[in-house]
Amino acid sequence: MVKPSRKLKKTLLILGVTGAVYLSFRYLLPLVIPFLIAYVFALSLRPSALWIEKKTRFIVKGKVISIPLAVIGGVEIILFMIALGILFYVGGRKLLMEARLLLQNLPAILEGMDHWLMDNCSFAERFLKLPDGYAVEIVRDIIAGGQTAIRSRIMPFLMVNSMTIMKWIVQATVIIIILLIATVLSLQEMDDIRERRDNSMFRFEYAMLGRRLTTVGSAWLKTQAAIMLFTMVVCSSGLFLLGNPYFILFGIGIGLLDALPIFGTGTVLFPWALFSMINKNWKYGIGLIIIYVICYFLREIMEAKIMGGQVGLTPLETLASMYVGLQLFGLLGFILGPIGLLIVEDIVEVYEGWCCHDGKESLDPEE
Repeated sequence: MVKPSRKLKKTLLILGVTGAVYLSFRYLLPLVIPFLIAYVFALSLRPSALWIEKKTRFIVKGKVISIPLAVIGGVEIILFMIALGILFYVGGRKLLMEARLLLQNLPAILEGMDHWLMDNCSFAERFLKLPDGYAVEIVRDIIAGGQTAIRSRIMPFLMVNSMTIMKWIVQATVIIIILLIATVLSLQEMDDIRERRDNSMFRFEYAMLGRRLTTVGSAWLKTQAAIMLFTMVVCSSGLFLLGNPYFILFGIGIGLLDALPIFGTGTVLFPWALFSMINKNWKYGIGLIIIYVICYFLREIMEAKIMGGQVGLTPLETLASMYVGLQLFGLLGFILGPIGLLIVEDIVEVYEGWCCHDGKESLDPEE
């Protein structure tokens, strides 16, 4: 019997590893991801918790007594949530002020839109030689029909999906509680977890997976946070220079929208610029286009080049893996794609020796 060639062995290895990684991401990861996130949170809290624990030690009758790490971690989480709440409160007040101003000016805005719509309808009537008021009546019928359709469908939709929404809220609350408890317990049992990991026969694989998850996850979070922050700053600054009174509100909203891969800044800025140019406000329209161009190149450069440089992938490999991940796993695939590609490359490189060289090498990848 002819033995399979080295190329065939490597091809089968790549296919097998890729399939195993896909199945793990598809079915195993959703079950353990809250605990992985909790472990990462515990790692971030551990240095400060250890410092506090050492500083609060005291001796009673020859015994060293200290505050448990779980208690310290729980207090740190509570303080972090309080600080986050204060930040949201301060920022929310500013947003509410701009939102209130927007609502106060909403009648004037709607009136301006109505005048614009009527002027264009009158222009269409003159251009197409239609009777006066013909196009206006058509537009009004369309708007009235749309309002009726919305009213007739929104209540049945809410009635049918109310239980589903409540179920999601309950599930999210339970997951958050489990996440917080798992973070505290992981912090308390960190040494035991590491000891069991180091003594496991799969310690090499654990170390490799942990290294890749940490590297790619950290790089992705830093990159996306930096892109979102810069997008908000660019949009808010640009709108401020254009004289928009809601520059902070709109800047934050566009930045959050840009974080969603399906939408992006162009979803808002392009129609807005087109509307401004139709109204012959060329300066405003061109300014919005300039903001979009800056945000577009900012995202492309930072997302592909910076993240690719941090995780060891080329910009093209990063972009391709993120696209494949998006198609396979949805929005979460933007981070799972690069992680999966790196894990496949690492495992194939490690096991290629004994798999593709007729078993002459040691079966232990650590040797």
